[in-house]
Amino acid sequence: MRETWRRRVQRAEALSVPGSPSQELVAFYAELLRGQRDVYEHLSGLRDWRPSGSFERDLPAFKSQLPAVLAAVAHAAPESLANEARQLLATRGRGLDESLLAFWQAPSDLDFFAKAIVQPYADRLAATGVAPVGRDIPRADNRCPFCGGRPQLSVLSSGGDSTLEGGGRALQCATCLTTWPFRRVLCAHCGEEDERKLGYFQSPAFDHVRVEACDTCAHYLKRIDLTRLGVAVPLVDEVASAPLDAWAIEHGYVKIELNLIGL
Repeated sequence: MRETWRRRVQRAEALSVPGSPSQELVAFYAELLRGQRDVYEHLSGLRDWRPSGSFERDLPAFKSQLPAVLAAVAHAAPESLANEARQLLATRGRGLDESLLAFWQAPSDLDFFAKAIVQPYADRLAATGVAPVGRDIPRADNRCPFCGGRPQLSVLSSGGDSTLEGGGRALQCATCLTTWPFRRVLCAHCGEEDERKLGYFQSPAFDHVRVEACDTCAHYLKRIDLTRLGVAVPLVDEVASAPLDAWAIEHGYVKIELNLIGL
């Protein structure tokens, strides 16, 4: 079952209460998730319309929702990002269409606005089973089987899916948010499978989250363990556990895919 945007928003709201770890980051993410949810629900509610899979063709169907996403960023983001959102609003998104199309064809986790806007659209494609068009991305086991995106995080569950190896590890796509089975003892970046070169770090403050790091390629991602905390929402809990990213960066690891707060 695909995770709903409403559940992501609710989890972010629950984790952004005063005194919680990474409160300000999660509060900003909650605001952004509301904007993304509205884009997704707008697309879901369109009558007599079905996505084509071509971002360029489909953008007019939800372009009217983009100012609200920009306004959410302008209201809640860190100042530098908020200023960029205000500039886009002031210029009526001048140049944004080109940036979105370029991201669709060749994604970059450094392009915050494009990634934030494309995610709910790509998620809608996955939900309706309409294959993306115009994404010339090589396919590989560590790439999303639906859109070719890189993994944002890994998830451990006991959902009873026999296709998931011992413990039920899966990767979640950073673009369309699809999850797919992935071997548990295997680097999601370079394919290293020597356990001696695969390290893990966990903090008591985030008992259900751990860093999965590879000493061969010096890359990492975070794993959300739903067997330890079933109410966790991977995308949100990954943001809330930002201190673990700080640890990984301090130890010389590079994240496979930055999340929407830039970690």
